[in-house]
Amino acid sequence: MNNLYFKVRTPENEPVLGYLPGSPERIALKAELEKQLAHPIDIPLIINGKEIHTSTKAQIVCPHNHHKVLATYSKAGKTELRQAVAAAKAAKDAWERMPWEHRAAIFVKAAQLVTDKYRIKLVAATMLGQSKNPFQGEIDICELADFLRFNPYYTQEIYKQQPIITKDVSNFIEYRALDGFVAAVTPFNFTSIGGNLPTAPALAGNTSVWKPSSTAVLSNYYFMQILVEAGLPAGVVNFVPCAGADFDEAVISDPDLSGFHFTGSTRTFKNIWKEVGENIAHYVSYPRLVGETGGKDFIFAHPTADVEALTCAIVLGAFEYQGQKCSAASRAYVPVSLWPKLKKRIQEETAKLKMGDVLDFTNMINAVIDRKAFNKIKDYLDYAKQSPDAEIVTGGNCDDSVGYFVEPTVILAKKPDFKTMVEEIFGPVITIYVYDDAKFEETLKICDTATNYGLTGSIYAQDRAVIIHMTDVLTHTAGNFYINEKPTGATVGQQPFGGSRGSGTNDKACSVANMSRWISQRAVKEVFVPRTDTSYAYMSEK
Repeated sequence: MNNLYFKVRTPENEPVLGYLPGSPERIALKAELEKQLAHPIDIPLIINGKEIHTSTKAQIVCPHNHHKVLATYSKAGKTELRQAVAAAKAAKDAWERMPWEHRAAIFVKAAQLVTDKYRIKLVAATMLGQSKNPFQGEIDICELADFLRFNPYYTQEIYKQQPIITKDVSNFIEYRALDGFVAAVTPFNFTSIGGNLPTAPALAGNTSVWKPSSTAVLSNYYFMQILVEAGLPAGVVNFVPCAGADFDEAVISDPDLSGFHFTGSTRTFKNIWKEVGENIAHYVSYPRLVGETGGKDFIFAHPTADVEALTCAIVLGAFEYQGQKCSAASRAYVPVSLWPKLKKRIQEETAKLKMGDVLDFTNMINAVIDRKAFNKIKDYLDYAKQSPDAEIVTGGNCDDSVGYFVEPTVILAKKPDFKTMVEEIFGPVITIYVYDDAKFEETLKICDTATNYGLTGSIYAQDRAVIIHMTDVLTHTAGNFYINEKPTGATVGQQPFGGSRGSGTNDKACSVANMSRWISQRAVKEVFVPRTDTSYAYMSEK
């Protein structure tokens, strides 16, 4: 079942367009941005291939201009969610029995639609709905295409693994889908993750119920339409924006839940894990929980670090996409010998950053995602301003009159356990602790133990022996570890992404490890000539 083998070529990463002045893609993107702003749409649920409009509605607004409505979308209640679960169950048998190369072909076709026919539309929707500049929007959509192309390749690598066959016995492994359906809950910050979490399990023959983030519904809906156009059968992926509490009650508690694919907050993932544990006696199987959650990602500089490279890492690692990447640099440890020069360079480079509407392509910084995020970040900044244990090196101001704008901010902490050094903020804020050069080892251990997170981290040093030592001491601090590079920007197929500790299950999105979580094996043995003798040689008396 589902084990027909065909050759999937080794994928290549989708080339990133530049959107340079006068380029065709820039002209097309400008026009598409204006079009989407001028024509708000009404987004339905998609359950069993059918569009469903509900009486409960919500609006999608531009984070950088929260007076501008992009769309209105229907919200699923418990009734619609149960319909989605039923649709996923009903579609499962035919989808699982479809030869896997035909399932793969659907997603490879979707990748082509993403990068050709709908590229500009998806980039524009991501920019407007999730407040990204053209570069951030472009790399997001390129990553979405990479997920759709690399996942079939990694699935093929799994399917190629077969046991030994002897002269008397035929053995093979049948790679099945899980026994049930998969729930997918996706975040606001990457359209690519929104597309990957429901489709990776589907590639392996599972069906899914997909809850997109309320602040990414626009781009996620357009991708759902692409899946339909690519030939995805009805009911394989069911698109249901909804309240989290309703999803928990109608979907997570269903006895046929076989997997949960998640990117979001650590608190939410722990609550789901707890809920699954409490319901374990009611499930048909043991649900597989795969999650990438929070982080308190670090940069650690040794006295031999290059200051210019370190400056670039802090500014880009902390402030690109307003610090709303799971991997964004949020804390840094800097030796006192480098600090005077580094401080000056950070202030100079941060001063160059323009902030504002995504329609102005000269802006690098845009808005944080919504009022809840804005208020949370502002509270941290107010705390730092009032504390005797911190000072604002640059930035620190906020303005929500038009959009949810937070200045790129550097906080200097006078102690390594200061609040903003250890708690996740998820905004354009990095806190720096300056350590005595003589306390390098002590501070290295503080970096390892300061938080319960383990997502990304980077080190800066020129001394190779020091690099080896730092890498060893910080072994469990990050699932993605960078040497003389900022802790952001993982590329599909090159740096599989995910963390452990409080940052998730580290199943590495778009990898053999991740795809294997959505596959259930059956070992089959066939004996050519069956045995007929019930005795064993050791039973002989002679």
